[in-house]
Parts: sequence; C-alpha cells; structure tokens
Amino acid sequence: MTLVLGITIGVLVIVWLEREISAGLQQRIGPEYAGPLGVLQALADGTKLLFKENLFPSRGDTRLFSIGPAIAVVSTLLSYSVIPFAYRFVLSDLSMGVFLWIAISSIVPIGLLMSGYGSNNKYSFLGGLRAAAQSISYEIPLTLCVLSISLLSNSSSTVDIVEAQSKYGFWGWNLWRQPIGFIIFLISSLAECERLPFDLPEAEEELVAGYQTEYSGIKFGLFYVASYLNLLVSSLFVTVLYLGGWNIFIPYIFMTEFLEINNVGRVFGITIGIFSTLVKTYLFLFISITTRWTLPRLRMDQLLNLGWKFLLPISLGNLLLTTSSQLLSL
Repeated sequence: MTLVLGITIGVLVIVWLEREISAGLQQRIGPEYAGPLGVLQALADGTKLLFKENLFPSRGDTRLFSIGPAIAVVSTLLSYSVIPFAYRFVLSDLSMGVFLWIAISSIVPIGLLMSGYGSNNKYSFLGGLRAAAQSISYEIPLTLCVLSISLLSNSSSTVDIVEAQSKYGFWGWNLWRQPIGFIIFLISSLAECERLPFDLPEAEEELVAGYQTEYSGIKFGLFYVASYLNLLVSSLFVTVLYLGGWNIFIPYIFMTEFLEINNVGRVFGITIGIFSTLVKTYLFLFISITTRWTLPRLRMDQLLNLGWKFLLPISLGNLLLTTSSQLLSL
C-alpha cells in the first residue's frame, strides 16, 4: 500500500515537473492556479477524466478495447516489486530481478496492440503495430546491456547489483565501467517509454493520437498513467544499474555497520537511501523531459534502422568486451 501511494505521488510529481520544465524551455508560465505553483494540476486533470463518459467504438471489439489499458498499467506496476529503494527496502529480492522487469515490460506492447485492434480504427491499429515493432527493436539492445551489468556484478538480483557498486562510492558505479552500455540503455529506455524523439506510436501529426484515438474518460487516463509509470520505472532502473542505486557519493562500507546499531540508525539509513535513489531518478527524468523539447521526431524507418543496424551491433560488441574482460580477470 505504501509503495502504491509512493508511486502515485511520484507520477503526480513527474507530470508537474514535465509541465514546469516544458514551460521554462518554451519561455511561458505553465500551470499556476491549481494549488501552490500548480502542483495539483495533474490531480485536477485526473479527476476530470474520471468523471467523463466512457465511450466505446460501435464496431470495435469491446473486450479487447477494455482490457488493453488495464494490461498496460498492471504490467508496468508489477516491475516496481523488484526495485530496491534503499538498503533492505525492496518488495521482493529475486535472483532474476532485472530479467523479470524485461519480461514484464514486453507485455505492455501487447496491451497497446489489443487497444489498437479493438478500436476498429486504422490510425489506432497503425499506432498499435508501431508500438509492437518499436518495443521489439529496442528490447534486444536493452537486454544485452542488462546482461553486461549482470556479468560485471555476478548476479541478476537488483539488490546484488547495487551492493556490487557500493565499494568505491562514486567511482564504483557501473556508469564508469560501462559507458557505452549506459548510452545504449538510455536511448533504448527512451524508445521503450515512447518518448520523443521516439513517440511514433502516438504521433499526433500523422496518427491523431495513435492507439488511444478512440479512448475517453478513465481508460484514456490509464494510458496517460501507464506512460508516466513506465518513464519512472525506466529512470529507477537506470539508477539501480548504472548510478549506484541507494548508495551516496562516498564509499560507505563501514557506514552500514554504523547504521545497523539500532532502529533509529536503520530508519535514518533507509531515509538517506530513498532520498539518494529519488535524486538520481529525477535527474534522469529531467534529461528525458528536456530531450522531448530539444530533438525532432524520427521517421519510422530511421527508428528501426537505429535499433537494428546501430544499437544492436554496438550492444553485442559491448557484451563481448565485458565477457572477455571478465574471463581474463579470472
């Protein structure tokens, strides 16, 4: 329950940040009336969508149309179960944690494809097909980058990956050991979240609103929430895999023993850990939001070429280099 509440607040903060940063980049004011500094604007929008009428396309497949948004939201929410927010503060520490996230995130495009097909609309269907093609193209480089990190950490558990980076503080982060992997992961996660310059499945100028064209009310709101949940989970995984997770900038091998002395120390340690994780996560979110208003949208052929002909060979080379270095260090 605490996790769900935290995620909800996190999403509301992202929506507000996106509006404020976008306004700043475009030299306009942005939201300012709903609550102090327009903080409650996202809540007001959500409430408005909640009370709007739910319309169904007359010749569409009603079941697929209704199930699509639910699949997109639920599968993204499940990914949060393996994210460690602080030391010993994780819902389930699985030995295959990072690969569970990859497996779950590949379910999202199925929901989008169902929505596009169930709408009985050529724009929606085209948007659904694009979402599936994009996800397949960028899932593979993403997985290869995660595999390189697993090899370096000798584990696929998210907790073990973070602990492997804690020895040398700032210089122990995987960002320095895997710079190529980090850039590929960054690009692939932006494409997975369907953010500009990779927002082809919902390109407003050509597909009206892509797979969400026929949606209204709460179902439209669910797509909106799913996209921000996906963005938050990707940012959290960048933090966990490359930026040392809950670790602060100084090596704190002895600090954990100090914090374990009593309950107050434990709570203090968890608080610092959560704060550190969120600071790094929102730094990455800032980069994603800034990218949205900086780069133009790619064409579909350019998008697929970037995934298959550029990122895939480089990520394979990166994995080969990582494997070779690990074998030589044995």
